[in-house]
Amino acid sequence: MGRRNNIDICADILQVAKYGVNKTGIVYRANLNFNIVKKYLHNLMDNDLLDRTEDRLFVTTEKGVHFLEQYREFMVPMNKM
Repeated sequence: MGRRNNIDICADILQVAKYGVNKTGIVYRANLNFNIVKKYLHNLMDNDLLDRTEDRLFVTTEKGVHFLEQYREFMVPMNKM
């Protein structure tokens, strides 16, 4: 598998956060470092794709789940090329 682009990384983070996860969990499960993940988390939250709970977990919003569905629909045909 080649390098991931920004959209792939966003999708990975949103997938990891579907059921709630802390920042360390995102770093390890999405295979990123803390400096990079910080920028993505801010961007995803600014666009209402990711939210933060009172107990400081990141969770994918309904809009984020919709993004993941659209991402998967788009990527399936691309993977067959």
